[in-house]
Formats: sequence, C-alpha cells, structure tokens
Amino acid sequence: MSTDQPGSRTPWARRFFSATLILAAVWLTLSIPESEAEIGLAERAPFIWGQDSTWFELERNYAEARRSDCETLRPAVRRALDSVRSMLEDIAATDRPPTDPLFRRVEQTLFAIAPSVAGCPEVFPEYLTTATRLRDLVKIRSTSWRVDDPATRQTMYRLLYGGRAALEEVMLQLPAADVAALVRGLEEPSSAPSADLMGVTIHSGDILVSRGGAATSALIARGNDFPGNFSHVALVHIDATTREVRIVESHIEKGVAIATVGEYLRDTKLRIMVMRLRHDHPSVKADPMVAHSAAVHAMDDARSRHIPYDFEMRYDDPSKLFCSEVASAAYAAVGIRLWRGLSTISTPGLRAWLGAFGVRYFETQEPSDLEYDPQLSVVAEWRDPETLYQDHLDNAVTEAMLEGAERGEPLAYDRSLLPMARLMKGYSVALNLVGHEGPIPEGMSATAGLRNRWYTERHAAARASVTTKADAFRMANGYRPPYWRLLEMARASLAEFGPRSASPPA
Repeated sequence: MSTDQPGSRTPWARRFFSATLILAAVWLTLSIPESEAEIGLAERAPFIWGQDSTWFELERNYAEARRSDCETLRPAVRRALDSVRSMLEDIAATDRPPTDPLFRRVEQTLFAIAPSVAGCPEVFPEYLTTATRLRDLVKIRSTSWRVDDPATRQTMYRLLYGGRAALEEVMLQLPAADVAALVRGLEEPSSAPSADLMGVTIHSGDILVSRGGAATSALIARGNDFPGNFSHVALVHIDATTREVRIVESHIEKGVAIATVGEYLRDTKLRIMVMRLRHDHPSVKADPMVAHSAAVHAMDDARSRHIPYDFEMRYDDPSKLFCSEVASAAYAAVGIRLWRGLSTISTPGLRAWLGAFGVRYFETQEPSDLEYDPQLSVVAEWRDPETLYQDHLDNAVTEAMLEGAERGEPLAYDRSLLPMARLMKGYSVALNLVGHEGPIPEGMSATAGLRNRWYTERHAAARASVTTKADAFRMANGYRPPYWRLLEMARASLAEFGPRSASPPA
C-alpha cells in the first residue's frame, strides 16, 4: 500500500520532474545569446573605383568587337600595345613617383583595349606579356616608394589589381585553348634549396598565396579596404639534403599544420601565386640562405608545439597564428618584416561582420596585400578560365552580401540551434584536448559557428541563383557576363531572399 498522501507525487515522478526542471534550466542557459563585442569605428576609408559607366562602356565595346573580325581589330590593338610598351619603357628608365600621371595613362589604356583583345584572341599573348611586364615594373619601382602612404597604395592597387582584373576579363571571353593556366613572373634567383612545382622551380622560403573555394575564402579575399584576389598564405620548406617539399600553413579547423604538396593541392585552390624574397634584399645579400632559415624556423615551430588558429587576426602575437602570420612570424624570426603596408578594414558593416566571427584587429595582414610588399617578387601564377569564373561568381556574391552589411543587415544565425551548438562546442573542446578536431574549430565560439553556417548557406543559395542568371545571359548574348554584370545579378538574387533569409522563399 502506498504511503503517499492523495495528490502527492511518487518518488520517481518527483525525480522526473526535478530532472526536467534541471534540463530546462540548462537548455535555457545555453540559449542565452552571448554579448556582442564592441567594434570601434575606423578613421580610414575604403578604395572605391567609382567607374561603373566605364565598365559598361567596355562591355558595349566588346559587343561591337564581336561583330568585327580580327583582321579589322588587330592594327588598332597593336598600336595601343606599342603605346603601352613605350610607356613601360619610360617607367623602367625613370624613377617616377607613384603620383606620376603616366601610371594612370597605362592603366586606362590597358582597360580600353581589353574589349578588342577579347575579340581578337591571336593578340592575347602580347596583351598578357604587356600586363605581366607592368606588374613586374610596378613591383620594382615600389622598392623606392613609401608603400604605407595612401596615394602610393592606391596607385599600386589600381595597377596590380586593376591590371589583373582587365587581363582576367579578357581571359574569360577567350576559348579555353587560347589561355595557359601558368603565367610566369620574374626569374628571381635564390640560393635556397629548390624543387619543381607544376613546372615552376620553387625555393625554400617561397610564399604561396592562394584563393580557396569556400564562401569564407571569398570573404577573406574581398573583406578589405582594397578588395583582393587571395585568401590563404602558406610557406614552402624544402629539405636541403633530401629536397623533400613541405608546406607550412594555418587552417581555421586545426591551426598550424605541415602538409605535403599533394595535401596542399587537394584543398580547393582557385588560383595560386608564388612570391619570393628579392635577391637584392639587404638580408639576402648578408645571408643568401635567409629565406630557407625562415622556412626552417616555421617547420621547427610547427613541430615543437600546437599552434591554434588566430581568429582575432592579431599579427604581432605568435602564440596563435592565422595563415598570413605563418609567413610573417617565420620571416620576423630572421629579422625581416613582411607586409610593409598593413591591411586596413574600415567600413562599419564589414567590421561588424568580421567581429561577429571573432576578428578583433582591423589593421592586420591580409593575404591579398602581400602582393604589394616591394620586398617580394611574383615568380608565377596559376589560374584557368573555368576556375577563374568560379572565383568571379564567389566574389560577386560576396560583394553584394557585404553591401547588405553596410546597410546594417545582420550576420544572422538560427538561435534555436544555439543550445545544441554549445553542446557541440563542449564536445569539440574535449576532442581538442586529446589532439583531434571537433565540429566547431578551436578558438571559434558556438555562435560564430552558427553564423558561419548561415553565411555559407546564404552565399551558396545566392551563388546558385546567380549561376542560373549568368547562364541565361550567356545564352541570350553569346558571351559570359563580365564581373559588373555578375554583381548586378548577385544584388538581385539577394533582394529576392530578403536580408535575414539564407535561401529564397519557398
């Protein structure tokens, strides 16, 4: 016979009720959003081309060039190329300041003849050689410039990034058979151990700057006062005895790691650029093996300790390293400071979004900006038209999303998933303690993990919509939509979704 009074609960019922209350309290606690970090305002302003009418005029010129034949286009193109080559010889012969009007004339001429080059593929090799020569000369001339000066930085950006943009718009309109994936740069000599990488001689201490295929890779490349083409940095180490090649790099998922060439290339790479310390650098003159010494330092450091990924992007603290820091910390150990011009992230919306991912330092070392360091030469760059098109699709969607950030749109996430995400974060921490990767990377909060998921899903949905629109454009017009058209399509696709949705309405 039960001794409980009428209406009282049995012991098991009381235990069940208590357990339910505890679980509910825990779940509610796990559901409390974390406080948002205070992100200050910046004093700088981002670079803006402000030339939309020029881009559409170039497209109209290309449509007209398509209606002509190469025989008609070739003479004018070659005259323009001769003019550019003459200007480049003037640049090579005279140490001009970055504000010299000649640089702007070169830029404008390269853009102006691009539509005719795209309409006459047989002159493309000359255009490619000229654009590459311009890049090499700017890199050489910048050794005497103050690269942290705003006017200098704008000139370098317009010529290096702008020259690449003009070249790639041409490449995307040409038959794939007319475009080589490998473009060689300067033959920069080095005494460091060497090996072959996809037909290019690389040396220990070389820096590989690449673009990943993830949505966040595009965000890293474009999320800058000077939007760029690259999202990842890695350092080459070549054993002096065995010539074995290893790549030292830092991943969001696991921190600093050492990879074989095969492992490095298996991660999606939409483009790769090889950069090398100049042979006339004072440190190289003092010690021809200094670049190899930097690579040895990076290898020894990676082998001696676990180095977490640095989500804060604090470039002067080697206890944690994001990808750029792998190279800069290694070279700092041998007395060389890379990134002579630091990256700046100034717009409020972008700062807020990056802050929501854990970034706390907005003057830092972005992968794309290493190209503007005059201490380094570009040795080679790989890209092919189809891969390049994927890069442009990703960029257009990213830029359109960042325009939303500047309008005050939030970097959203599904708050109903927060308790489960925090449990998964606890599981990830336990795995990290025994040397394994968890579902949420070390150093990333559960909330940031959910935001990453939302961002990736929204980017993928918008990208799929833009791809459909771009295919229809190509069917209707007979050519791939140029970048400014892709950006228009991305804006339209995101407007269809609404500011918070990760996908279009059903």
